[in-house]
Amino acid sequence: MTSLLRRVRALLTGAHELPTGFDGELAGEERVLATASGTHGPLVATNHGLWLPEESGARRVGWHLLSHVRWQDGVIGIVEAEEWQWVDGAVLLRDRPRRDFRLNAAGKLPDVVHSRVTRSIRSTQYRELPDVGGARFVRRGVPGRDGTVLQVRADPGTDEAALVEYTREVARRLESVAENGE
Repeated sequence: MTSLLRRVRALLTGAHELPTGFDGELAGEERVLATASGTHGPLVATNHGLWLPEESGARRVGWHLLSHVRWQDGVIGIVEAEEWQWVDGAVLLRDRPRRDFRLNAAGKLPDVVHSRVTRSIRSTQYRELPDVGGARFVRRGVPGRDGTVLQVRADPGTDEAALVEYTREVARRLESVAENGE
């Protein structure tokens, strides 16, 4: 498709074109919402997540795995979570180190990222676990899936074994509530 046709289609459908230099492969139903050019390469926000430039090629991070995003002085700081253990339908997360991307032309990307991350959060609650630490329990929507997932992010130094047991208890209670329609 010629560049002119792609631009006309983008205007009519609200879709954005992929930037030059983007080497990711979008899923069939994935739509581009915003793009930005950065010193490390292009960043692309889609309905499924945020594509980040990597040495090995662009990599998509689902909206539900973006823990913290900060936009300041032309730099977008991204903290990505990794799933390290599933416990009865809940997932325990660990944050990776923050990565900063200097954007040459941010466009709508910071607003789209903020909106999508915020919209993925259905509820959040902090729990202090007596004598073992604390954790944040967050129910989030996952792009392409029905329902939500319970994510648990522990405070530094929290006893992991105790957290696993507490998470198991919370997951069971939530399942019971869902089964009883409460």
